Amino acid sequence: MTERYFGEKTPKLGFGLMRLPQKGDAIDLEQTKKMVDMFMEAGQTYFDTAFVYGKDGASEKATKEALVDRYPRDSYTLATKLCAWLHCDSEETAKQQFYTSLERTGAGYFDYYLLHALQEDNYTKYDEYHLWDFMRELKEKGLVKHWGFSFHAKPELLDRLLTEHPDTEFVQLQLNYADWENPDVCSRRCWEVARAHGKSVVVMEPVKGGTLANPPEQVAALLKEAAPDMSVASWAVRYCASLDGILTVLSGMSNVEQMEDNLSYMKDFRPLDEKEQAVICKVQEELAKIDQIPCTACRYCTEGCPMQIPIPDIFSARNLQTLWQQDERARKEYAENTKDKGKASDCIACGQCEAACPQQIPVISKLAECAANLE
Repeated sequence: MTERYFGEKTPKLGFGLMRLPQKGDAIDLEQTKKMVDMFMEAGQTYFDTAFVYGKDGASEKATKEALVDRYPRDSYTLATKLCAWLHCDSEETAKQQFYTSLERTGAGYFDYYLLHALQEDNYTKYDEYHLWDFMRELKEKGLVKHWGFSFHAKPELLDRLLTEHPDTEFVQLQLNYADWENPDVCSRRCWEVARAHGKSVVVMEPVKGGTLANPPEQVAALLKEAAPDMSVASWAVRYCASLDGILTVLSGMSNVEQMEDNLSYMKDFRPLDEKEQAVICKVQEELAKIDQIPCTACRYCTEGCPMQIPIPDIFSARNLQTLWQQDERARKEYAENTKDKGKASDCIACGQCEAACPQQIPVISKLAECAANLE
């Protein structure tokens, strides 16, 4: 298979615009601008957003104000995504997402354009709406420089999709050291499939929705002992950036402090050495001993919940119990997060959440578990 790794000159840190800082119910635009400035001044260039990020396209709109309107178009690269299974009911509305994203961002074109979050229960939508051909048409017109897809399923489906669509230029995968051998996420095996097809890889969820920035005490202790002056999160990002064929590693930074930390070790990126890789192996062994809900707080599950249950917040509270044995704090957070919203026990088992979950979490049974332990 022809090698399609084209990211040699792309900085290894990408700015994921999914979890931007908030001010009330809106994105904190001034803090976002400051973060964009810090990122650009450090020589980083890759920004990633999506049609479905934020209410009414808030992330793409913020991208325009914080980045596109303030920097020359050739000084950065911008990625966004088309989601055929959310807010979409026809081929026409699916394809319109591209033009809406173009209008929201004012970018003129996209350096990277992706079919969004392909998995077992939605990938046929992209065939039904002829979106693979649409991607090729957009590239031929110069509206897209490179195209690919983000993926949340098993390696067998990834292999099938890359075989059927060999001109795919890159894939975006959930890779992190915690999920490397996770049988539900299959980070290692999916990465191996992508590389076997010669595809560049964009990494998403390197810190597992923030979990690896604040891991269990025994894990943090191992990392701090090995590198007292480095943040715990730095290990997760550098681990992914050290892999072969990586275009960039997306970090969904939510404040200036997170930006400062990421830039401190990624501005002049150094791959993990042999001793550091050995530390990660010990960390993986410790994590394998702990039972936790592998939620990354993407919130795809909450969009159509008829009971308005804040599922990721409930799972976060439950993990406080299982990971840190903080029962009182977990119950307090659960009460706060479900105030004026649905509780775990309100679940009617409709299943829409499980169909939308990229992590393939058995949400219904986990909510029952949460109800039993938190209410």
